Amino acid sequence: MSAGTGQADGSAPAPQPTQPAASAGPAGSTDAAARVQNWHHDVVARIDRWDWIRTLNDQLTAVLGPWREKYQDSPVLELMHGGRWVGHPLHPALSDLPIGLWTGALILDVTDRDPAPGRGLDPAGLFSAVGIAAAVVTAATGVVDWTVSDDEDRRLGLFHGVLNTAALGLQGISLAARLGGHRRTARGLGAASLAVTGAAAYFGGHLVFARAVMVSRVAGADGPRRWVRVVEEAEMPDDVPTGVQADGRQILLYRHDGTLYALDNLCSHAAGLLSRGAVEGLIVTCPLHGSQYCLADGSVRRGPSHQPQPVIRTRVRNGWIEVRGNQPAPRRSVNGRK
Repeated sequence: MSAGTGQADGSAPAPQPTQPAASAGPAGSTDAAARVQNWHHDVVARIDRWDWIRTLNDQLTAVLGPWREKYQDSPVLELMHGGRWVGHPLHPALSDLPIGLWTGALILDVTDRDPAPGRGLDPAGLFSAVGIAAAVVTAATGVVDWTVSDDEDRRLGLFHGVLNTAALGLQGISLAARLGGHRRTARGLGAASLAVTGAAAYFGGHLVFARAVMVSRVAGADGPRRWVRVVEEAEMPDDVPTGVQADGRQILLYRHDGTLYALDNLCSHAAGLLSRGAVEGLIVTCPLHGSQYCLADGSVRRGPSHQPQPVIRTRVRNGWIEVRGNQPAPRRSVNGRK
């Protein structure tokens, strides 16, 4: 999976300088503006090229990959993804807890006017401690989600995790200093921890909103909006998952005991092609990360997917298998009426 650069093409007009002497020239100004506007893409691309990230990614994948495959049928592991029971990933929601608690600790520290704070767990320390506990649970769900990511997404997700681990360590040292009565040191470490957490959250946001990690890949699919021929009935094999296209939409066809089944062929979890997966007992398994769906109704039978597959309507007309999406085509106006 390659990174989407989103680079500006440099065709936008450069800002007009107020003094001719301050101008670096139209081309230079345009290039500088493009660099400023796209700094985040440059940062992500640079991180992806770091040798130590790639090495650490390969080492962790070698350990956690087989572990996940061994326990992928575990309901506990699926629940850590969020899965069919929650309807969306747990990790993003849980991440709000340590961020909010550590922010609360910082606010309490800033507003604390105690001239001689002593040892022990003050209110800010309590917020810090609970935030640490929440961060450990959040990290566990993040690791499970990380095992079902790929390529650049996986490497950037690893860097996101490294930053969060550093923030957790700083917060732990801050709590220890606070318990020992070193409140000024604790406050500085707590503020540093929150700053690192903010940086990690930024890259987490990039994964979700720029890379669509853990976002349903079929949320907006509803076509084709008319009946479309896709394959001759005589050429459709029995009990063999078959991928076809209709008006640009990829569709999985499967025929068993004379009954046709059709789902969106792109796995809602990470867009793996279901037609390349195995089918057993009318359950298709995505070859990418092992999500399973019922061919009859598209329901999720095993995660990490948390959204069902859209069901495509089928029929046989004049020796052809035809398919149609979920929404009928709008009626055309005839003599001013619909």
